[in-house]
Amino acid sequence: MHSQQYNEANDKATFMNTLTACVNKVVKDGYTDSFKVTQRGLYSCSTDKYFTPADVKVVNFYRFEGESDPADSSILYVMETSSGDKGTLIDAYGPYADENVNKFIREVEDMNKKEVHRDSAEKEEQKPDIE
Repeated sequence: MHSQQYNEANDKATFMNTLTACVNKVVKDGYTDSFKVTQRGLYSCSTDKYFTPADVKVVNFYRFEGESDPADSSILYVMETSSGDKGTLIDAYGPYADENVNKFIREVEDMNKKEVHRDSAEKEEQKPDIE
């Protein structure tokens, strides 16, 4: 079995070259829930809960291109919620992508950027004044 960890976005490995293989790997890593984007937010199929972009973190993502048809491209998001739910969201990639999914993911990314910026600002404020 492969023991190498893949933690960077869009990691590629020969044993994870299909969407199915990648989903199987992240499920083994504990990301067992299936999510979908609805009008109310990100929906957890296993817990019947909804989450706002502020409640969600994208841990990783993987893009897959169709071998014979670019329209077969897809993207797998590996996600965690503020309540500890861990799972995946799968969407088409490119012209057939669901605009609701794209919008939700952009909002999640924006929230994460604000969080990182706020954390950096707080650390800057906590630095001792050395002169």
